[in-house]
Amino acid sequence: MNKTNIHNKNKLIVASIAIVVALALIASPLVAMDNDAFATHKKGNKAKQSIEQSQSSNQNAGCVSGGTTFLSCNNLSLQHQKNTGNNALAQSGQGGNVGDQSISQSQSSSQTSNVVSGGDTIGSGNNINVQNQENSGSNAAAQS
Repeated sequence: MNKTNIHNKNKLIVASIAIVVALALIASPLVAMDNDAFATHKKGNKAKQSIEQSQSSNQNAGCVSGGTTFLSCNNLSLQHQKNTGNNALAQSGQGGNVGDQSISQSQSSSQTSNVVSGGDTIGSGNNINVQNQENSGSNAAAQS
């Protein structure tokens, strides 16, 4: 075979693959119309949807000093979670619907501080923990 025939054969193969892919993309919504996603009247729906946020802080500090211990062995933990999105779920079907939907936020902090000093311990061995959670989004579910 010469170069022109090989080139034309490759073009034919690529064109055939493109046609098969195009037909599959066009036909797939037609096949999917009987799916749960379209909420037909013959079937029920099951949906699980969640937004979860979690934070954890573990801090340990230990100081041993023969003299004054100043501003040492302090733990500081600042945690903030903000969710401004929405969590919406809608279902329709006669076969029964099951919906599980949640927005969950959790925070934890564990702090220990030990100071052994031969003098003053000014501003030392403090544990400070500030946590904030904010959810300004909505959580809506509808079923019929």
